[in-house]
Amino acid sequence: MLSWFILAPLAGLVALNLPLAAPLRKRAFSLAVLFALAQAAIVLAVPARSWAPSTGVLAQIRLNLHMDNLVVVLMLSISIALFAAALVGRAMIAAERARGNFVSLLLVSLTGMNGAVLVTDLFSLYVFLEVVSVSSFILIAFNRDRGGLEGAFKYLILSAVATAMMLSGVALLMMVTGSTTFVEVRKALADQGGFARLAIAAFACGLFIKAGLVPFHGWVLGAYSAAPAAASVLLAGIVTKVSGLYALFRLTTDVFPPTHGLGQVLLLVGAASIIVGALAALGQKDMKRMLAFSSISQMGYVVLALGCAVAARAANMDSAVVGLALVGAAFHLFNHAVFKSLLFVNSAALEMQIGTTDMARMGGLGGRMPITGTTSCIAALSTAGIPPFSGFWSKIIIVVALWKAGFEAYAMIAVALSLLTLAYFLVLQRRVFFGKLLDGLGEVTEAGWEMRVSSIILAAVTTGVGLLCLAVPPVLHAFVAQAAEMLK
Repeated sequence: MLSWFILAPLAGLVALNLPLAAPLRKRAFSLAVLFALAQAAIVLAVPARSWAPSTGVLAQIRLNLHMDNLVVVLMLSISIALFAAALVGRAMIAAERARGNFVSLLLVSLTGMNGAVLVTDLFSLYVFLEVVSVSSFILIAFNRDRGGLEGAFKYLILSAVATAMMLSGVALLMMVTGSTTFVEVRKALADQGGFARLAIAAFACGLFIKAGLVPFHGWVLGAYSAAPAAASVLLAGIVTKVSGLYALFRLTTDVFPPTHGLGQVLLLVGAASIIVGALAALGQKDMKRMLAFSSISQMGYVVLALGCAVAARAANMDSAVVGLALVGAAFHLFNHAVFKSLLFVNSAALEMQIGTTDMARMGGLGGRMPITGTTSCIAALSTAGIPPFSGFWSKIIIVVALWKAGFEAYAMIAVALSLLTLAYFLVLQRRVFFGKLLDGLGEVTEAGWEMRVSSIILAAVTTGVGLLCLAVPPVLHAFVAQAAEMLK
């Protein structure tokens, strides 16, 4: 039953905090890893079409759940990021009480993210996104230091603005359509204007804030760079994707009517995020800050692809072009979850071994930390879209879709900024891993097995998926055909 994707982590949270649960709290991170692996195994083993739309236990409160291929991609991405965050947390959080609290927050976040990707009505989507936001706010401030509290405060303020906009959008849509389910809202919006368009704009702006897109990206830098290392893995790896990008993806394809105006807004926001994020990352000296700006840039590619799909549908273009854009968006969302989680895992490893993420205090660490250096290079190349890594395939799909849809300027921006992405990651690799070993770093070694295992697995995923696409081109054609079929 689909409801167990929500109820199981909730039950784990309750069990972890029972009065006599001390033995379980000692194995809290093992519990989180178990949930991540189990979820990944289930969604990979059971085809999306095999899941019944019934909601089981949750039917009594009329919470409608649905599984499709996009949900599978998101739930797999959630599992990967949760797995990495749990292993990093196990390596870096020593106190037993803190471990239990951290895993409790991971399970709250898992409950919210699973609910958000499974629901099929706007109000339930809003509720689960708020669950994710609350857990994220606490995770950012988990260490109770000045930077974390400041980052959490910025996140809280902007999240409150996003909440107000999303609730206003839901209320207006309820007034106009009389329902909040995706199907009913879509039917009603087909013949509506005025308030309906205002509601769409309000809800979309709320999602832009949640996703950390330009010009609403002010909270991202503080949240990613000031949060504990394990929390940064989760936030950058998946939270912003579920909170903003997935919801935007789902609503632009299943709910909001495709209009030229909406498509152009998405294209502009996507391009602005790509450019601003990449240019800002180029001048950073702190590794986590560079990765934070890089995340803004890479999420822009997903929004750019969504804008292409919406504009192409509004112009009644060939459904294959629309399918290509949607596949590129979903594929890059998954790829970003993998390679960005990997980069933040390696940042955590460096912070654990050296005590800082300031790249000016690093250098020549490739020989002392070969696994971290090699996997960072793999993640950097995948982020920049260099073959044969998986990031290349999602980016090339997006570029081809843009070109076929007649958005040549946006396609050239996507390519040019990928080269800039390669430039700032080469700067990172040179400052951290290449060159002469700095004084005082002669005793540095690789981080614990948790970091090494997480890095190797994530690097294997981004490399393996890329090689699969290279060796079996029909895989990509099947993805595109499936997406096009869904639009009929």
